Amino acid sequence: METIQKTEHFDVLIVGAGLSGIGAGYHLQQKCPGKSYVILEGRDCIGGTWDLFRYPGIRSDSDMFTLGYSFKPWTDPKAIADGPSILKYVRETATENGIDKKIRFRHRVKRASWSTQDARWTIEAERGTGEGAADVVRFTCNFLFSCSGYYRYTDGYTPEFAGRDDFKGQIIHPQKWPDKLDYAGKRVVVIGSGATAVTLVPAMAETAGHVTMLQRSPTYVVARPEQDQLAISLRKRLGDKLAYHIIRWRNVLLGLFFFQFARRRPARFKKMVLGGVRLALGPDYDLANFNPSYNPWDQRLCLVPDGDLFRSIKQKRASVVTAEIDRFTERGIRLKDGSELEADIIITATGLVLQLLGGMEAVVDGRSVDFAKTMNYKGMMYSDVPNLASAFGYTNASWTLKCDLTCEYVCRLINYMDRHGYKQCMPHNIDPSIEQLPALDFSSGYVQRALPMLPKQGSKRPWRLFQNYAIDIVTLRFGKVDDGVMKYS
Repeated sequence: METIQKTEHFDVLIVGAGLSGIGAGYHLQQKCPGKSYVILEGRDCIGGTWDLFRYPGIRSDSDMFTLGYSFKPWTDPKAIADGPSILKYVRETATENGIDKKIRFRHRVKRASWSTQDARWTIEAERGTGEGAADVVRFTCNFLFSCSGYYRYTDGYTPEFAGRDDFKGQIIHPQKWPDKLDYAGKRVVVIGSGATAVTLVPAMAETAGHVTMLQRSPTYVVARPEQDQLAISLRKRLGDKLAYHIIRWRNVLLGLFFFQFARRRPARFKKMVLGGVRLALGPDYDLANFNPSYNPWDQRLCLVPDGDLFRSIKQKRASVVTAEIDRFTERGIRLKDGSELEADIIITATGLVLQLLGGMEAVVDGRSVDFAKTMNYKGMMYSDVPNLASAFGYTNASWTLKCDLTCEYVCRLINYMDRHGYKQCMPHNIDPSIEQLPALDFSSGYVQRALPMLPKQGSKRPWRLFQNYAIDIVTLRFGKVDDGVMKYS
């Protein structure tokens, strides 16, 4: 692998050209217009998640009035949007604002080294040159902003299944969906119960012979209209922009209300959710398949637009089986109760692998950073790591809500440093009474598997993650940038 000697310098370097990376470019252009920036993208196109995933029915699992950018109204009639529509929206944003001209594709960031003496990061990236070959290229920047998402793109999570090689059909992970998969008339088993599974099942059930969702344990599933009729009506009366912001705030407040309600009165909230399932599937359906053992919002709720999953079940094109797997067989999957699910295709919708900063290695003054030993500052920076921020969304609301606020705060931080002649900013804990807590209070498997590798959160502000948009607006948009915890030099 050849190293290209020429090093380019930018004020800000953004990693990732997905939803949050394009948003970061927009905010920088608007709020720090004098700053040069570049976006390094490991793949060969814009879109991140919305380009990577190609499985049938791929869509948002939250409404587009909150998943959309604060600065670009979502105008499609669908409030719960399909993947291609979201991808178009992200790419439109990039093109309309000239952000696409700032992207270097096929540049996979591998290492970032900070020098306090020079007050800059040196970034090493592998630049794909075709046929699997790559050169190493270097950049320097004053501020590094990671917008590379939260999971590993190369491979999803698949548990070890006994007898996997015995199965004579196809086994597919949704993260690596083949271009042309013919499942018309075939028996499909989807292993999983999360957002991917509840999306795949009704989409495949339209043409498959039968689709079975095989889950080890149930998930809370809530139906919601695909189109927001109030939003459509307000657009006609008030125009796209004003209607968008009204509906955005309505959805934010409703989301906060129902989350708090679920936390404070879990039994009552659970009864409401199960009542919706009963209404959709009828009095004779066994609700055990939608009745989790955990409380609502201990894991993320699954959203089904217009109740499509329930409709597929009612039409007997799909079914749900709650059981543990014993092993794969030639013809399908044998369960621990001895029964067998026959299948032509098995989809392992078994989750993601969380990955911090896109797997990038970070070094500060020659010392490799172990992020598991750092604390997360305001949900975006890391204790004793200078001039580095990352975009990370909410677990209980839309990803972009937090990313928009993060971008705003990073711009405030950069402008504050410029006004005062500072070259370095670094969060540093000076309060010995702060306890370290797990990064996320979530029982989902993909979170629990990753917790030992993730930064910790603290028991008090600004190290505490509240997962609350209203609190974060006050803190990030209006709170002091010089709070005594952020050290400048």
